Amino acid sequence: MFKFRISLGAVAALLPLSLLAIIGFLVAYAWPAIQFNGFGFLLHNNWNLGSMYANPITIDGEEVLPGANYGILFLIAGTLLSSLVAIVLALPFGVLAAIFLAEAVRGPLRSIASFIVELLAAVPSVVYGLWGYVVLIPFLGHNIYPVLEKTIGAVIPFFAGPSGSGYGLLTSGLVLAVMIVPLITATLRDALVATPTALRESGRSLGATRFEVVRQIQLPGVRKVMIGATILALGRALGETMAVLMVSGNALNYIPKNIYDPISTMAAFIASQLDSSLQDPTGMAVRALAEVALVLMVISVVVNAAAQLILWVSGSRR
Repeated sequence: MFKFRISLGAVAALLPLSLLAIIGFLVAYAWPAIQFNGFGFLLHNNWNLGSMYANPITIDGEEVLPGANYGILFLIAGTLLSSLVAIVLALPFGVLAAIFLAEAVRGPLRSIASFIVELLAAVPSVVYGLWGYVVLIPFLGHNIYPVLEKTIGAVIPFFAGPSGSGYGLLTSGLVLAVMIVPLITATLRDALVATPTALRESGRSLGATRFEVVRQIQLPGVRKVMIGATILALGRALGETMAVLMVSGNALNYIPKNIYDPISTMAAFIASQLDSSLQDPTGMAVRALAEVALVLMVISVVVNAAAQLILWVSGSRR
């Protein structure tokens, strides 16, 4: 039994150790860029690889190309805003779909509908990106966004024009929302189905309607599962690459002024800039991309830590 515990503990330790190993690699590889950029890396809005045809120069002990600057404020803004739009759109639909599958559908139809939801969660992101590029962008750009600009834009300045061609923040958020709704739905549906029958019958015996049982008994009971599913979905939205790359507009050094403006996210930017960064003979551009990856990982860790704090506070209050 003792050897089994040791073996099980060693296997379980691989997960946190792998996370620490990844963080350690990113810090070590990006360290020259961290020293060169300082805190301006997070606060400035100027990404410039410099002159590729000039001889490298030395600044603060680091060899870089003339004119090289690395600032990712526009990437942080694009990543956080697109993920926020995705969660705001996906969470209500995911919760309602989970309630529908758990309570309104019975028998074989529930199994079929649940299978379809899980199948949507397994679709590769590049397929969603291609669908967004071919179908969603022309439809939204020509039919929906001009209407939103004239109606909601008159009340909420962030929805004011120009509505653009369809690429941008709102389109990225919509594609991400479609991608993460199945994650929220599938996870929450299983938790709702697992609610003890006695709790449901107790609520009905007290005169509560079916909807009141779900709202006042079942949903509070799966609060932790809902928070966990939301954080899982947010993690996918923060790290999504190809789908966002295909519909975001790939804005460089630009912070969106309205919800239709083009953006760039950190994950998509790494994928799009890696090839050109490899042409930097000093290697500083690639190390700066590694620093972008490090910032993205830190944001993901902070989001998960915040979720654990919310769960702890929620449990303490109850």
